[in-house]
Amino acid sequence: MNTTLSHYITKIEAQEISEVRKALLQPLVDFIQQKVNNQQPIDINFICTHNSRRSHLSQIWAQTAAAHYKIQNVNCYSGGTEATALFPKVAKTLADSGFEILTLSEGNNPVYAIKHDENAAPIIGFSKKYDDAFNPVSGFAAIMTCSQADGGCPFIAGAEKRIPITFEDPKAFDNTPQQDEKYEERSLQIASEMFYVFSKISK
Repeated sequence: MNTTLSHYITKIEAQEISEVRKALLQPLVDFIQQKVNNQQPIDINFICTHNSRRSHLSQIWAQTAAAHYKIQNVNCYSGGTEATALFPKVAKTLADSGFEILTLSEGNNPVYAIKHDENAAPIIGFSKKYDDAFNPVSGFAAIMTCSQADGGCPFIAGAEKRIPITFEDPKAFDNTPQQDEKYEERSLQIASEMFYVFSKISK
């Protein structure tokens, strides 16, 4: 990983996580550990309403955490109950943390290649429905990152496990003086929790 992202990971690992949040994260730890024990691929689909902010941050930080802790066969995805666009501030927040962001296509729903290491396969980021053909169809953990999607999607077809791990939406601070601060705050929280999850996995 590049120097900027390596330094940021030091900050991530210094974050305190409450016992309440650890309890919410434990089912995901258990799902990943079971897959590792059985030598099965680990597919995780992070789902939010618009697949524009929290679900992308979760997908990208979880994939990065898996690489950092050298957990093999992890494939992280994201989706929404509807497709909109990856919000540009999310890409900017990730770039500020040290990710390399390449715009593959523009338009109403841009497609980005997001790399945590120059030699790693890029994470492809764009807004899509959770059951898009780009995403897994069975055997995956469905992580509900917002309460609206959790309540609005009582059934996720193909999911082996459904786990609510919800985060506050930084969208509430769009076009305010606190926007930069709140996007960074949410990104750091999600990063620290995903790193906590993968730090608990025994290979």
